Amino acid sequence: MKRIAGLCILVLWLVSVNSGCSPLLLGVAAGGAGVYAVSRDTIQGDTDKPYNGLFGAATEISRNRGTVTQEDYASGTIEAQVDASRVWIRLVKLTRTTTRIRVSSRKHHFPNLALAQELFTRILETAQ
Repeated sequence: MKRIAGLCILVLWLVSVNSGCSPLLLGVAAGGAGVYAVSRDTIQGDTDKPYNGLFGAATEISRNRGTVTQEDYASGTIEAQVDASRVWIRLVKLTRTTTRIRVSSRKHHFPNLALAQELFTRILETAQ
């Protein structure tokens, strides 16, 4: 029975990898955030860290890694150019204590999920 369950999990994982879906779950390790890949170029997660701290960390990291082309605190959006990639960061206050963070990255019109994942993780680690 365990062998069949393991085989089913392996088959489902292989199907999801080959179909372009990223089976990414970082879980609670990233500061209390449930993290998942929304698309080939976007990482999204909800966290209990305050909006102010997340927005400050996101702008700081974006400036350190590249050039911020647009930022708006009220709408929670940041656009940046990091090397040859364009990055979009979106923060949404879900409740008084929960904020959703979404990081997208594209390089020459192609998804750059690795950069999005790296920036997402750094923002959560840096946020106060």
